[in-house]
Amino acid sequence: MASRKRSARNPPLLSPEFVLQNHADLAACAGMVCVLGLLFEGTAEASIAFLTLQHRVPAAGPEARAPPRPLYRYGARDLATVSFYALVAVLARATLQEYVLDPAARRLRLPRARQGRFGEAGQLGAFCALSCAWGAWALAAEGCVSEPGRLWRAPPGLPMTFRVKLFYVAQLAYWCRAGAELLVRRPPRDAPPPRLVYIGLHLFHVAAAYLLYLHHLGLLLLTVHYGVELLSHLRDLLALGDGARRGELPLWAAAAIAGRLGTLAVSVLTACFQLAGGRARPRDGGDVDVLAAEVAVLASSCTIQAYVTWNLCSVQLRRWTGDDDHAALRAPGGRRRRTKGRASRRGTENGVAAAHRLDFPARGRRRLHSE
Repeated sequence: MASRKRSARNPPLLSPEFVLQNHADLAACAGMVCVLGLLFEGTAEASIAFLTLQHRVPAAGPEARAPPRPLYRYGARDLATVSFYALVAVLARATLQEYVLDPAARRLRLPRARQGRFGEAGQLGAFCALSCAWGAWALAAEGCVSEPGRLWRAPPGLPMTFRVKLFYVAQLAYWCRAGAELLVRRPPRDAPPPRLVYIGLHLFHVAAAYLLYLHHLGLLLLTVHYGVELLSHLRDLLALGDGARRGELPLWAAAAIAGRLGTLAVSVLTACFQLAGGRARPRDGGDVDVLAAEVAVLASSCTIQAYVTWNLCSVQLRRWTGDDDHAALRAPGGRRRRTKGRASRRGTENGVAAAHRLDFPARGRRRLHSE
């Protein structure tokens, strides 16, 4: 028995349980190795590939001036940068969980069953808030707010600025970390869980916008999407915090539906403008493939947003009709009013299920009353 307890407390080295228990410490050690590599001449170049953004656009010639702000493209060395920032995301998540969400859950005296959902909603809410603010700032700095035509007039293969590339690298790092953690925690056996599908859809669309140079459009769609997701996670936090149904307000439903419809409208309009502008492009095989891929990604975004909007409308309609039914049952003069104070059905008292009550047969109850 003692050996079993030790094995449960100290899992085997590099096992999934060991990685989950010590993932923040492992990420900190790996990050320190990357940083310490800058101190040595032989490993400095490799460490720089992990720490800084790569594939900067060089000047046109030796006498040409460098651009006023650095421009970047994507490449294979971005995988190293994404992996390092995934370690940063692990550390940020562990810090937020330990110093903010866990004390809040203890202060609210949440049961153990709700603590996991409260932590997950808090983590995603913080990420959505940061991404929404970051995306809005990048859109304003890129001039997309004052000139919306940049969404579809940008030529194919336009390089990225520093702020835009850092935004996409951070997004890819976060969702790669989330997918890896979920696979280590609960590997899919027969069918992937809904959480894995949720992470995969985010990772697919962020990577498609990054690789197809749909940078400004991706910024706009992600900003609106994260704004709607932030409202959803705030509703979950309120519902889990006080146990009331404050989050299920029509205002949240209207904002969520408006955000989804706005994302759908922007995707459709951009896809139409991309098709219309594709006639002016040269008929190379590469350009035609890029145009087809862009339209395919936008069509995928439209399909997902339409599906989510339909589900959201259906859930809200069922919830509102269900609330009307409950209100009719609770109205004065109803059945629930007349049966107050006595058992309306076997195993219930005052309309509430009594799991601790013993339901004897009818004869048994008569004998007990007669005695």
